[in-house]
Amino acid sequence: MTAAVDLEDVVAARAPRRDRVAVRTLLFGGLGLALVVVAVVSAGTGQLAVPPVEVLGSVLHHLGIDGVLPVPAHENADAALWTIRFPRIALAILVGAALAVAGMLMQAIFGNPLAEPSVVGVSSGAALGGAATIVFGWAFLGSWTIAVVAFATGLAATVLVYVMSRSGGRTEVVTLVLTGIAVNAVTSAGLAFLVFFGDQQAREEIVFWQLGSLNGALWSDVLVVLPVVLVGVAVALVLARRLDLLTLGERAARHLGLNVEGLRIGVIVLVALLVAVAVAFTGIIAFVGLVIPHLMRMILGPAHLPLLIASTLGGALLLLTADLVARTAVPYADLPIGMLTSLVGGPFFFWLLRRTRARSGGWG
Repeated sequence: MTAAVDLEDVVAARAPRRDRVAVRTLLFGGLGLALVVVAVVSAGTGQLAVPPVEVLGSVLHHLGIDGVLPVPAHENADAALWTIRFPRIALAILVGAALAVAGMLMQAIFGNPLAEPSVVGVSSGAALGGAATIVFGWAFLGSWTIAVVAFATGLAATVLVYVMSRSGGRTEVVTLVLTGIAVNAVTSAGLAFLVFFGDQQAREEIVFWQLGSLNGALWSDVLVVLPVVLVGVAVALVLARRLDLLTLGERAARHLGLNVEGLRIGVIVLVALLVAVAVAFTGIIAFVGLVIPHLMRMILGPAHLPLLIASTLGGALLLLTADLVARTAVPYADLPIGMLTSLVGGPFFFWLLRRTRARSGGWG
Protein backbone atom coordinates (compact mmCIF):
# COMPACT_ATOMS: atom_id res chain seq x y z
CA MET A 1 0.00 0.00 0.00
CA THR A 2 1.39 3.36 -0.94
CA ALA A 3 1.93 6.25 1.42
CA ALA A 4 -0.68 8.24 -0.44
CA VAL A 5 -3.28 5.55 0.14
CA ASP A 6 -2.37 5.33 3.83
CA LEU A 7 -2.62 9.05 4.14
CA GLU A 8 -5.98 9.13 2.43
CA ASP A 9 -7.28 6.53 4.85
CA VAL A 10 -6.21 8.58 7.83
CA VAL A 11 -7.00 12.17 6.94
CA ALA A 12 -10.00 11.77 4.68
CA ALA A 13 -13.25 12.95 6.14
CA ARG A 14 -15.82 10.36 7.05
CA ALA A 15 -18.44 11.69 4.65
CA PRO A 16 -18.51 10.47 1.01
CA ARG A 17 -16.27 12.37 -1.41
CA ARG A 18 -19.20 14.05 -3.17
CA ASP A 19 -20.49 15.38 0.15
CA ARG A 20 -17.05 16.63 1.14
CA VAL A 21 -16.72 18.53 -2.12
CA ALA A 22 -20.16 20.06 -1.62
CA VAL A 23 -19.34 21.13 1.95
CA ARG A 24 -16.04 22.69 0.86
CA THR A 25 -17.65 24.49 -2.07
CA LEU A 26 -20.41 25.90 0.11
CA LEU A 27 -18.00 26.94 2.84
CA PHE A 28 -15.46 28.59 0.53
CA GLY A 29 -18.19 30.31 -1.46
CA GLY A 30 -20.03 31.44 1.65
CA LEU A 31 -16.89 32.83 3.28
CA GLY A 32 -15.81 34.59 0.09
CA LEU A 33 -19.25 36.14 -0.45
CA ALA A 34 -19.49 37.21 3.20
CA LEU A 35 -16.04 38.78 2.96
CA VAL A 36 -17.07 40.89 -0.06
CA VAL A 37 -20.37 41.93 1.55
CA VAL A 38 -18.75 42.93 4.86
CA ALA A 39 -16.01 44.81 3.00
CA VAL A 40 -18.56 46.86 1.03
CA VAL A 41 -20.66 47.53 4.15
CA SER A 42 -17.57 48.48 6.12
CA ALA A 43 -16.39 50.86 3.40
CA GLY A 44 -19.75 52.61 3.34
CA THR A 45 -20.16 52.85 7.12
CA GLY A 46 -18.87 55.79 9.13
CA GLN A 47 -19.50 59.42 9.93
CA LEU A 48 -19.80 60.00 6.17
CA ALA A 49 -22.15 57.25 4.99
CA VAL A 50 -21.69 55.98 1.43
CA PRO A 51 -24.34 53.68 -0.16
CA PRO A 52 -23.02 50.25 -1.25
CA VAL A 53 -23.72 50.94 -4.94
CA GLU A 54 -21.59 54.09 -4.74
CA VAL A 55 -18.80 52.16 -3.01
CA LEU A 56 -18.80 49.67 -5.87
CA GLY A 57 -19.15 52.53 -8.37
CA SER A 58 -16.04 54.19 -6.94
CA VAL A 59 -14.09 50.94 -7.30
CA LEU A 60 -15.22 50.52 -10.92
CA HIS A 61 -14.40 54.17 -11.66
CA HIS A 62 -10.82 53.72 -10.43
CA LEU A 63 -10.60 50.58 -12.59
CA GLY A 64 -11.55 52.68 -15.62
CA ILE A 65 -15.11 51.33 -15.89
CA ASP A 66 -17.61 54.19 -15.88
CA GLY A 67 -21.37 54.38 -16.38
CA VAL A 68 -22.24 51.03 -14.81
CA LEU A 69 -22.82 52.18 -11.22
CA PRO A 70 -23.06 55.71 -9.76
CA VAL A 71 -19.92 57.25 -8.25
CA PRO A 72 -20.14 58.78 -4.73
CA ALA A 73 -22.36 61.85 -4.72
CA HIS A 74 -20.64 63.61 -1.80
CA GLU A 75 -17.56 65.57 -2.84
CA ASN A 76 -15.41 64.10 -0.02
CA ALA A 77 -16.73 60.52 -0.18
CA ASP A 78 -14.29 59.24 -2.79
CA ALA A 79 -11.30 60.64 -0.90
CA ALA A 80 -12.58 59.14 2.37
CA LEU A 81 -12.93 55.73 0.73
CA TRP A 82 -9.49 55.61 -0.89
CA THR A 83 -7.38 57.33 1.76
CA ILE A 84 -8.96 56.06 4.98
CA ARG A 85 -11.39 53.17 4.64
CA PHE A 86 -10.01 50.99 1.84
CA PRO A 87 -6.48 50.82 3.34
CA ARG A 88 -8.00 49.87 6.69
CA ILE A 89 -10.15 47.17 5.09
CA ALA A 90 -7.22 45.78 3.13
CA LEU A 91 -5.02 45.68 6.23
CA ALA A 92 -7.78 43.97 8.25
CA ILE A 93 -8.13 41.26 5.58
CA LEU A 94 -4.38 40.67 5.37
CA VAL A 95 -3.77 40.64 9.14
CA GLY A 96 -6.76 38.38 9.81
CA ALA A 97 -5.60 35.94 7.14
CA ALA A 98 -2.02 36.00 8.46
CA LEU A 99 -3.05 35.31 12.07
CA ALA A 100 -5.45 32.51 11.11
CA VAL A 101 -2.92 30.77 8.84
CA ALA A 102 -0.25 31.09 11.54
CA GLY A 103 -2.61 29.50 14.05
CA MET A 104 -3.42 26.64 11.71
CA LEU A 105 0.28 25.97 11.16
CA MET A 106 0.98 26.00 14.89
CA GLN A 107 -1.84 23.56 15.59
CA ALA A 108 -0.53 21.31 12.81
CA ILE A 109 3.07 21.04 14.03
CA PHE A 110 2.06 20.80 17.70
CA GLY A 111 -0.74 18.35 16.99
CA ASN A 112 -2.88 20.26 19.46
CA PRO A 113 -5.98 22.42 18.80
CA LEU A 114 -5.07 24.63 21.76
CA ALA A 115 -1.81 25.83 20.20
CA GLU A 116 -1.52 29.38 18.85
CA PRO A 117 1.32 31.65 17.64
CA SER A 118 1.99 33.17 21.06
CA VAL A 119 3.42 29.79 22.14
CA VAL A 120 6.73 30.59 20.41
CA GLY A 121 6.95 34.07 21.94
CA VAL A 122 6.54 36.14 18.78
CA SER A 123 3.65 38.29 20.10
CA SER A 124 5.23 39.06 23.48
CA GLY A 125 8.59 39.74 21.84
CA ALA A 126 7.00 42.20 19.43
CA ALA A 127 5.12 43.87 22.30
CA LEU A 128 8.38 44.32 24.21
CA GLY A 129 10.05 45.96 21.22
CA GLY A 130 7.08 48.23 20.57
CA ALA A 131 6.95 49.30 24.22
CA ALA A 132 10.70 50.00 24.29
CA THR A 133 10.33 52.21 21.21
CA ILE A 134 7.58 54.22 22.89
CA VAL A 135 9.30 54.58 26.27
CA PHE A 136 12.75 55.50 24.95
CA GLY A 137 11.39 57.68 22.18
CA TRP A 138 13.25 55.92 19.35
CA ALA A 139 12.53 57.49 15.99
CA PHE A 140 15.47 56.50 13.79
CA LEU A 141 13.05 55.28 11.09
CA GLY A 142 10.39 57.91 11.58
CA SER A 143 6.82 56.63 11.80
CA TRP A 144 8.03 53.12 10.86
CA THR A 145 10.22 52.74 13.95
CA ILE A 146 7.66 50.93 16.13
CA ALA A 147 6.71 48.53 13.34
CA VAL A 148 10.31 47.69 12.44
CA VAL A 149 11.47 47.24 16.04
CA ALA A 150 8.39 45.14 16.91
CA PHE A 151 9.00 42.96 13.85
CA ALA A 152 12.68 42.46 14.76
CA THR A 153 12.06 41.67 18.43
CA GLY A 154 9.22 39.30 17.58
CA LEU A 155 11.50 37.33 15.29
CA ALA A 156 14.32 37.47 17.86
CA ALA A 157 12.05 36.03 20.58
CA THR A 158 11.03 33.17 18.28
CA VAL A 159 14.64 32.37 17.39
CA LEU A 160 15.53 32.45 21.10
CA VAL A 161 12.74 30.02 21.95
CA TYR A 162 13.76 27.66 19.19
CA VAL A 163 17.52 27.74 19.94
CA MET A 164 16.99 27.23 23.69
CA SER A 165 14.64 24.31 23.13
CA ARG A 166 16.98 22.36 20.83
CA SER A 167 18.98 19.52 22.27
CA GLY A 168 20.98 16.87 20.44
CA GLY A 169 19.97 18.28 17.06
CA ARG A 170 16.27 17.77 17.78
CA THR A 171 13.43 19.86 19.15
CA GLU A 172 10.77 18.17 21.26
CA VAL A 173 7.34 19.74 21.26
CA VAL A 174 7.05 19.72 25.07
CA THR A 175 10.43 21.43 25.46
CA LEU A 176 9.45 24.00 22.84
CA VAL A 177 6.20 24.83 24.65
CA LEU A 178 7.86 25.09 28.07
CA THR A 179 10.65 27.26 26.66
CA GLY A 180 8.03 29.47 25.04
CA ILE A 181 6.32 29.88 28.43
CA ALA A 182 9.64 30.87 30.03
CA VAL A 183 10.49 33.41 27.30
CA ASN A 184 6.95 34.82 27.43
CA ALA A 185 7.33 35.29 31.19
CA VAL A 186 10.61 37.17 30.75
CA THR A 187 9.28 39.41 27.98
CA SER A 188 6.14 40.10 30.03
CA ALA A 189 8.33 41.14 32.96
CA GLY A 190 10.32 43.42 30.65
CA LEU A 191 7.09 44.91 29.36
CA ALA A 192 5.87 45.53 32.92
CA PHE A 193 9.18 47.23 33.73
CA LEU A 194 8.84 49.52 30.71
CA VAL A 195 5.29 50.43 31.70
CA PHE A 196 6.56 51.25 35.21
CA PHE A 197 9.56 53.17 33.85
CA GLY A 198 7.64 55.22 31.28
CA ASP A 199 5.73 58.43 31.88
CA GLN A 200 1.96 58.73 31.82
CA GLN A 201 1.77 59.33 28.06
CA ALA A 202 4.05 56.38 27.29
CA ARG A 203 1.96 54.11 29.52
CA GLU A 204 -1.21 55.08 27.71
CA GLU A 205 0.41 54.50 24.31
CA ILE A 206 1.74 51.08 25.36
CA VAL A 207 -1.61 49.95 26.73
CA PHE A 208 -3.46 51.15 23.61
CA TRP A 209 -0.92 49.52 21.27
CA GLN A 210 -1.18 46.22 23.15
CA LEU A 211 -4.95 46.20 22.74
CA GLY A 212 -4.59 46.24 18.96
CA SER A 213 -6.11 48.67 16.47
CA LEU A 214 -6.37 49.25 12.73
CA ASN A 215 -6.89 52.96 13.18
CA GLY A 216 -4.64 55.04 10.92
CA ALA A 217 -3.88 52.23 8.45
CA LEU A 218 -2.13 53.47 5.30
CA TRP A 219 -1.54 52.05 1.83
CA SER A 220 2.18 51.98 2.67
CA ASP A 221 1.41 49.59 5.55
CA VAL A 222 -0.64 47.40 3.20
CA LEU A 223 2.21 47.28 0.68
CA VAL A 224 4.57 45.97 3.36
CA VAL A 225 2.18 43.36 4.79
CA LEU A 226 0.80 42.18 1.43
CA PRO A 227 3.91 40.39 0.03
CA VAL A 228 4.68 38.72 3.36
CA VAL A 229 1.15 37.35 3.64
CA LEU A 230 1.00 36.24 -0.01
CA VAL A 231 4.33 34.44 0.24
CA GLY A 232 3.39 32.97 3.62
CA VAL A 233 0.08 31.56 2.37
CA ALA A 234 1.74 30.22 -0.80
CA VAL A 235 4.43 28.42 1.23
CA ALA A 236 1.76 27.05 3.57
CA LEU A 237 -0.09 25.66 0.54
CA VAL A 238 3.07 23.86 -0.52
CA LEU A 239 3.52 22.44 2.99
CA ALA A 240 -0.07 21.24 3.34
CA ARG A 241 0.66 17.72 2.13
CA ARG A 242 3.61 17.38 4.52
CA LEU A 243 1.43 18.58 7.40
CA ASP A 244 -1.04 15.83 6.53
CA LEU A 245 1.79 13.32 6.84
CA LEU A 246 2.70 14.74 10.25
CA THR A 247 -0.80 13.95 11.53
CA LEU A 248 0.18 10.27 11.32
CA GLY A 249 2.70 10.85 14.12
CA GLU A 250 6.38 11.77 14.00
CA ARG A 251 7.64 8.19 13.75
CA ALA A 252 5.27 7.23 10.96
CA ALA A 253 5.98 10.48 9.13
CA ARG A 254 9.74 9.80 9.27
CA HIS A 255 9.19 6.30 7.90
CA LEU A 256 7.31 7.87 5.00
CA GLY A 257 10.33 10.06 4.20
CA LEU A 258 9.30 13.31 5.89
CA ASN A 259 12.03 15.50 7.38
CA VAL A 260 10.10 16.32 10.56
CA GLU A 261 12.73 18.60 12.06
CA GLY A 262 13.15 20.55 8.84
CA LEU A 263 9.39 20.93 8.50
CA ARG A 264 9.12 22.15 12.09
CA ILE A 265 11.87 24.74 11.61
CA GLY A 266 10.32 26.00 8.39
CA VAL A 267 6.86 26.29 9.89
CA ILE A 268 8.08 28.14 12.99
CA VAL A 269 9.97 30.65 10.84
CA LEU A 270 6.91 31.10 8.66
CA VAL A 271 4.65 31.64 11.69
CA ALA A 272 7.10 34.16 13.14
CA LEU A 273 7.13 36.15 9.89
CA LEU A 274 3.35 36.17 9.53
CA VAL A 275 2.63 37.14 13.13
CA ALA A 276 5.49 39.63 13.46
CA VAL A 277 4.45 41.59 10.37
CA ALA A 278 0.84 41.63 11.59
CA VAL A 279 1.64 42.67 15.16
CA ALA A 280 4.10 45.32 13.97
CA PHE A 281 1.36 47.35 12.26
CA THR A 282 -1.71 46.60 14.38
CA GLY A 283 -0.53 45.67 17.88
CA ILE A 284 -1.53 42.42 19.57
CA ILE A 285 -4.81 40.89 18.34
CA ALA A 286 -5.43 37.70 20.25
CA PHE A 287 -7.39 34.52 19.60
CA VAL A 288 -7.85 34.86 15.81
CA GLY A 289 -5.20 32.18 15.31
CA LEU A 290 -6.90 29.93 17.84
CA VAL A 291 -10.59 30.28 17.05
CA ILE A 292 -10.71 30.26 13.25
CA PRO A 293 -8.56 27.16 12.45
CA HIS A 294 -10.39 25.14 15.09
CA LEU A 295 -13.82 26.15 13.79
CA MET A 296 -12.81 25.30 10.23
CA ARG A 297 -11.39 21.94 11.32
CA MET A 298 -14.72 21.10 12.98
CA ILE A 299 -16.46 21.68 9.63
CA LEU A 300 -13.91 20.31 7.15
CA GLY A 301 -11.94 17.71 9.04
CA PRO A 302 -8.15 17.47 9.40
CA ALA A 303 -6.93 17.66 5.77
CA HIS A 304 -4.73 20.76 5.69
CA LEU A 305 -5.19 22.07 2.13
CA PRO A 306 -8.91 22.89 2.44
CA LEU A 307 -8.31 23.85 6.07
CA LEU A 308 -5.72 26.42 4.98
CA ILE A 309 -8.03 27.98 2.37
CA ALA A 310 -10.94 28.16 4.82
CA SER A 311 -8.76 29.56 7.61
CA THR A 312 -7.42 32.28 5.31
CA LEU A 313 -10.93 33.39 4.34
CA GLY A 314 -12.32 32.92 7.87
CA GLY A 315 -9.54 34.90 9.56
CA ALA A 316 -9.96 37.77 7.11
CA LEU A 317 -13.73 37.78 7.62
CA LEU A 318 -13.47 37.68 11.43
CA LEU A 319 -11.04 40.58 11.69
CA LEU A 320 -12.89 42.67 9.12
CA THR A 321 -16.15 42.13 11.00
CA ALA A 322 -14.50 42.90 14.35
CA ASP A 323 -13.06 46.11 12.90
CA LEU A 324 -16.49 47.16 11.63
CA VAL A 325 -17.93 46.62 15.12
CA ALA A 326 -14.98 48.46 16.68
CA ARG A 327 -15.67 51.49 14.47
CA THR A 328 -19.44 51.59 14.92
CA ALA A 329 -20.34 50.12 18.33
CA VAL A 330 -19.75 53.41 20.16
CA PRO A 331 -20.48 56.71 18.32
CA TYR A 332 -17.38 58.83 17.63
CA ALA A 333 -15.11 56.22 19.27
CA ASP A 334 -12.76 53.55 17.92
CA LEU A 335 -12.70 50.56 20.24
CA PRO A 336 -9.52 48.45 20.51
CA ILE A 337 -10.02 45.54 18.14
CA GLY A 338 -7.94 43.18 20.30
CA MET A 339 -10.46 43.71 23.09
CA LEU A 340 -13.32 42.55 20.84
CA THR A 341 -11.50 39.44 19.60
CA SER A 342 -10.62 38.55 23.19
CA LEU A 343 -14.27 38.92 24.22
CA VAL A 344 -15.14 36.28 21.60
CA GLY A 345 -12.01 34.17 21.91
CA GLY A 346 -11.89 33.94 25.70
CA PRO A 347 -15.22 32.10 26.15
CA PHE A 348 -14.45 29.99 23.06
CA PHE A 349 -11.10 28.95 24.53
CA PHE A 350 -12.78 28.00 27.81
CA TRP A 351 -15.34 25.92 25.89
CA LEU A 352 -12.52 24.32 23.93
CA LEU A 353 -10.69 23.40 27.13
CA ARG A 354 -13.83 21.83 28.61
CA ARG A 355 -14.55 19.95 25.40
CA THR A 356 -11.00 18.63 25.10
CA ARG A 357 -10.97 17.62 28.75
CA ALA A 358 -14.30 15.80 28.42
CA ARG A 359 -13.13 13.91 25.33
CA SER A 360 -9.85 12.85 26.93
CA GLY A 361 -11.51 11.80 30.18
CA GLY A 362 -9.69 14.41 32.29
CA TRP A 363 -6.16 15.78 32.45
CA GLY A 364 -4.79 13.30 34.98
